[in-house]
Amino acid sequence: MPALVDTTIRLLGQEPLAGRMPTAELLRLAEILDGAGFAYLEVSGGGVFDAAVRRGVESPWERIRALDERTKTPLAMALRGRFLVGSHPVGGDFVRRFVASAAESGIEVFRLHDPLNDVENLREAGEAITAAGREFDAGLVYGSGYTGETEALVEQARKLPGLGASRVLLHDPSSSLQPHRARELAAALGEASGLPVGLYCQGAAGNAMAAGLEAARGGADLIASAVYPVALTVHRVSGEAMATALAGLGLDTGIDVEALWRASEVVDEHIGDEPVTPVAPRIAVRAAEHRLPPGLVAALDAHLRALASGDRLDEVIEELARIREEIGWPPPAAPIGQILASQALMHVLSAARYQTVVDELRDLIDGRYGSPPGPIDPAVRRAVSLVSDGESVEEPPPDLEELRTEAEVLASSEEELLLLALFGEEAEPLLKTIRGRARGDESLLGAGVDQARAERIREIVRIVQETGVGEVTIEESGMRVSVRRTPEALEPQLAASVPAETGGGEAAEAGPSQPETDGVVRVEAPMVGVFYRAPQPGAPPFVEEGETVAPGQTLCILEAMKLMNEIKADIAGVVRSIHVGNAEAVEFGQLLFELEPVAVAPPLDAV
Repeated sequence: MPALVDTTIRLLGQEPLAGRMPTAELLRLAEILDGAGFAYLEVSGGGVFDAAVRRGVESPWERIRALDERTKTPLAMALRGRFLVGSHPVGGDFVRRFVASAAESGIEVFRLHDPLNDVENLREAGEAITAAGREFDAGLVYGSGYTGETEALVEQARKLPGLGASRVLLHDPSSSLQPHRARELAAALGEASGLPVGLYCQGAAGNAMAAGLEAARGGADLIASAVYPVALTVHRVSGEAMATALAGLGLDTGIDVEALWRASEVVDEHIGDEPVTPVAPRIAVRAAEHRLPPGLVAALDAHLRALASGDRLDEVIEELARIREEIGWPPPAAPIGQILASQALMHVLSAARYQTVVDELRDLIDGRYGSPPGPIDPAVRRAVSLVSDGESVEEPPPDLEELRTEAEVLASSEEELLLLALFGEEAEPLLKTIRGRARGDESLLGAGVDQARAERIREIVRIVQETGVGEVTIEESGMRVSVRRTPEALEPQLAASVPAETGGGEAAEAGPSQPETDGVVRVEAPMVGVFYRAPQPGAPPFVEEGETVAPGQTLCILEAMKLMNEIKADIAGVVRSIHVGNAEAVEFGQLLFELEPVAVAPPLDAV
């Protein structure tokens, strides 16, 4: 019988859904999914690391460890072959150290695919995964469009057992896989490799759902899915629908569908009313027609609109198809799809072909990323060589020990060093944020709580998070601590009272929230924490006094227990005053902002 894999948490950690759910709520969601009967939960990957580095709030490694502490179902990570979670290939030592860090953080299954389907690029990572005692599931990307694609995939599948793979995963990022082809390929890949076969696919209009059902009929033992609101938003297979349909076909997955609906309710609390649908019907139609990932088409559209050329999307898509043919029909999986799309944008906007070539495309043509499925057009190869400044030199992979010496202030651990090596300067704001929190360690200490008491408060928070109790209150030695779940937020809130400097030595209780005065809405701290006005050091603050904010707009971040909690506006209003300085410790109920309501929210493009 086939099993299901859940990708909900990974999808909620990458664009366009990154940051929509607080980490505390993601942990609650993971606990529900943990009991639903999935083969494993895919919780991280390249998109998650990209989003975490860009947002500069929370380490992607910390999130993996937090999820591992609260779940028993194996956790999985998706890697892009030698690219790992970045956009440039790295060397063998780097791969081994990254895999070791991921395994130590709690990853038990690695889904590994090469964007060009050159499985030799999986060898080093595969060896590192098996050396770490973890499961290596090898992916093959469908959708190159090259003649003879099936035969090429079958040939690559035959090599996978020799690389130590435990399973073949057919990955369709562009909704190119028709249901009947899914059934044929599931059987053919299984027969050629002698390994179990699984399917990861996406697509609107039910194509992915139908492909999953037919793949299961063809012998696939693993189908990827996501809970309903996430599947609906980013065009994935609904776990609720897939489990029910397979059971009706006599292929019961053992999934607790009621648990999935409970998980959907948790997600719905945060994205149900938000305008987060990443692709308009116009974009989805073009993605399906041209067999491209919807996110890639949406990114092209966004770039063109920013350049006042939104009416040229069809031209760019046509040029992208032409470039794919000239470069050997590589599948449009990340990061190869982004490289080709960048070149297509350049051609259309400059009205000249290959007059300027992005460095990554040159590297692709030179074979530094591997071999594409088909031959590269000799004329294009010659044109690219002519516009190059002499023979291109391959940059050596970063020397981690040298980088450690140069960045010892920023990167204090192996995993932080890996982030810096993968993302370069882009990772520095995140690492500075982490260092800033460490220097301000801890929010409770800054509020006057000694180390022993701080540890006790953290343990109380963990109890509330892990057991779901409504409220815990403990009073000891002049200090009273209350941790409660509010009906509105359903996330732990911490109220700590520290002995006041009074003659009587009595504990001073935090007072209740003050009512609105003069029509001003008070935004108060829902927990003890450290107040951050910006997503990372050096970045512009989320809001300034006098600015107009919309409902749901982020006002600040409160860090507590190493969880990043975004505090958002409940109303449309003008920020009349900000009462806390950046990086200051705040207490439960402390006034943070005063908002003056306005009758009409600003347009989204003004936020």
